[in-house]
Amino acid sequence: MARLGELERAVMDVLWNTPEPVAATRIVEELPREHAPAVTTILTVLDRLGGKGFVTRERHGRAYRYSATTSRAELIAGTMLEALGSTSDRRSALVHFAGSVSEEEKAFLRELLGEPEAAGADGAPSRAATA
Repeated sequence: MARLGELERAVMDVLWNTPEPVAATRIVEELPREHAPAVTTILTVLDRLGGKGFVTRERHGRAYRYSATTSRAELIAGTMLEALGSTSDRRSALVHFAGSVSEEEKAFLRELLGEPEAAGADGAPSRAATA
């Protein structure tokens, strides 16, 4: 999965936060002031994002309007899976990840996995699960 640069992420944030297709001029208007490049720069970024498969465009009159092809959550999930795929020790990476999330997030993950009891950091059932 392709990585996003700082300006690419800022452009994607505008697209993700706007439900309808967006013109490049509107993207420039929506960007934080520290990211206020020229429209031509944004058009170049949009072209690159299109090449990476993150953006589609459709013609509206003489101009194009742009939309994200995936949600922010899908992009993040893909990035996480790519990171897991880059290690030979996925289990250890998952243990470190699980240890860094909040208790609420752990409970949510358990719910998603259909596991009411927690496992310890070593993968063994916790004392609560064996009691």
